[in-house]
Amino acid sequence: MSEVRSLRSELNDPPASDLRHQIKYPTMKLLTHIPAFLKNKYFICLAAFCVIILFLDKNDVFTQNGRLKELRKLQQSKRYYTTQIDAERKELEALKTNPAAVEKLAREKYLMKRDNEELFLVPEKSDKPKN
Repeated sequence: MSEVRSLRSELNDPPASDLRHQIKYPTMKLLTHIPAFLKNKYFICLAAFCVIILFLDKNDVFTQNGRLKELRKLQQSKRYYTTQIDAERKELEALKTNPAAVEKLAREKYLMKRDNEELFLVPEKSDKPKN
């Protein structure tokens, strides 16, 4: 009976080498508390891949976001300039076909006048007082 007790006590009590091992390597105790799926090599590879793609790559998320904003701004600029080009083309067609449009442009933009007319230029009032 005493032999059975001694065998049971040996099974319940860790050997001295295990105690030395736990004292020598305290991180091993911490590693036993990590869930199994975090130790999986496929999970570790997937996590590393995601970190590289999302943050460390040349085309990371932040760069893509900035490029998307720039693209939207350029598309808006393109719409503005295409409408301006269309307006200028209409004005050009009017200048080619309508002599009254040519005269109006010459008078307003280039300050031209007929021979029997006098032209008076009136400056616009500015809000800033002169010192």
